Amino acid sequence: MLRISQSVLRCPDRGRLQCPLGQGATPAEERNAEPCSSQLAVPQHFAELQHSDMPEEMRIETMELCVTACEKHATNNESAAKMIKETMDKKFGSSWHVVIGEGFGFEITHEVKNLLYMFFGGSLAVCVWKCS
Repeated sequence: MLRISQSVLRCPDRGRLQCPLGQGATPAEERNAEPCSSQLAVPQHFAELQHSDMPEEMRIETMELCVTACEKHATNNESAAKMIKETMDKKFGSSWHVVIGEGFGFEITHEVKNLLYMFFGGSLAVCVWKCS
């Protein structure tokens, strides 16, 4: 099984997914870095990419969308999935599917370069794929 892991943080001050310090940063860079206000005041939610065959730009947009939807609908996975699906249908054409939850397995058929599987906040999994 192919496993790709990439940890990122979402910073509301900067509005984009950011690589956290500590992954490739030197100790001097870590000591001199000033965290943004959101890192000081808000518990950190993170997105961990497990697998994707999407082009980089599409992958980044999709991950940002998933993080936004999961934050906006923190208590309702169905609403978050609907938001992601509708946005993906508008941006990248119809036939997108989204599953959000904990403790599930899947086997899917998808179009090449149209799959993303990630975790948000530790245990919440998000799978987004296109199949027409």
